[in-house]
Amino acid sequence: MDAPGTTNNPLRVAVVGAGPSGFYAAEALLKSGKTVRVDMIERLPAPYGLVRYGVAPDHPKLKEAILVYAVIARLPHFNLLGNVTVGRDVTVEELRAHYHGIIFACGAETDRHLGIPGEDLAGSHTATEFVAWYNGHPDYRERCFDLSAEVVAIIGQGNVAADVCRILAKSADELKSTDIAAHALDALATSRVREIHVIGRRGVAQAKFTNKELKELGELPNCDAIVDPRDLELNSESVVELEVKSNFVSAKNVEIFRAFAARGASGKPRRLIFHFLKSPVAIKGAAAHMEQVVLARNRLEGAPLQQAARETGETDLLQCGLLFRSIGYSGLPIPGVPFDARKGVFPTQDGRIVDGGAVMPGLYAAGWIKRGPTGIIGTNRADSIATVKSLLADLSRLAPEAKGGAEVLKPLLAARGTRVVSLDDWLKIDAAEVARGQSKGKPREKFTRVAEMLKCLDGS
Repeated sequence: MDAPGTTNNPLRVAVVGAGPSGFYAAEALLKSGKTVRVDMIERLPAPYGLVRYGVAPDHPKLKEAILVYAVIARLPHFNLLGNVTVGRDVTVEELRAHYHGIIFACGAETDRHLGIPGEDLAGSHTATEFVAWYNGHPDYRERCFDLSAEVVAIIGQGNVAADVCRILAKSADELKSTDIAAHALDALATSRVREIHVIGRRGVAQAKFTNKELKELGELPNCDAIVDPRDLELNSESVVELEVKSNFVSAKNVEIFRAFAARGASGKPRRLIFHFLKSPVAIKGAAAHMEQVVLARNRLEGAPLQQAARETGETDLLQCGLLFRSIGYSGLPIPGVPFDARKGVFPTQDGRIVDGGAVMPGLYAAGWIKRGPTGIIGTNRADSIATVKSLLADLSRLAPEAKGGAEVLKPLLAARGTRVVSLDDWLKIDAAEVARGQSKGKPREKFTRVAEMLKCLDGS
């Protein structure tokens, strides 16, 4: 029997997840010079993952990565199996029987928890829920957010927090020409939000916004960005941090915050207020709905670039009716795959999935489920290429027999009543969404329920 990756024995790889890391892995495999067949398995009928459902609608340029993925999807021997959930519709063991290798590129689908009393009160949400809701993700279509609350707290100071800020701070007119979901636009049109408090556990020099996103928060036409000048007083360790050349983003952020402080409030209808050195320690409310968040005041301890927030024993009380936590993402386990619950990733060595330090033959990971939620969309390309390099280095150690791949998997799924959405099917859904948006002056109007996507394929 010829080794996998040859004409007589094509290398069959299942890529689980149709987001950026999945597509970059598929590209690296199909352009490797080996004879490869890639089947991309995605639990939703729509591909593109975080680019479709995580990028804010008012940042359309970031969605242009989809054009690259669409080209990859048209490469010979690429196959999409949408609307298929690994662990439910098909097991990992079944995939191992039909593929030489499996690359898990399923991202980090949930938020980390604060672990404080009252976190589960109504009105307390994850940023993921809100972002996915306004982006039309089917899992979050039915979520409700009390936008009658005039005061909102956002825990975290990274780019996801910035996205939430902008969507809450902008008017419906500013968003109506984007691909924001119709149900979200309708709800935001009646929003009574007037104050948005953005809370960080460390200082102004440690905020994790990128410069462009932070600067944009100061350019919102209907919202003032407010910084207390006292928060710009830096400890000596933070001053040293800002002098490190590789820390130029933080140094520029401090300049931007200083500009916000110097400008002050100008009387715009909404205010975006930044808080530093504060951590939520409890959420309180009555009748099962949150009404306030207790914030511990912090101080910084540690060496430059290693400073940690430590509570001082003092607290502040912020009255608010809505809270979003944006403190990082976590992956979810899949039956049959080792999972590091503390880190929220599949444990790996050079992209190879390990169980107790032992490599599991044929199992690999790429993207956030491999390394955690770090980097930007493009960061996933090098990460996926590295994983594919490990897979190709293992060819002599993979199961040598020929594998059936999709030719075997599709009949199995059909027998179980799973409607597999192909690439051609997705292109029909895509065209229908674009057509739906044209009459509204939008780039597309997404289907926000799986049933709607499948009905579109049936001509309904």
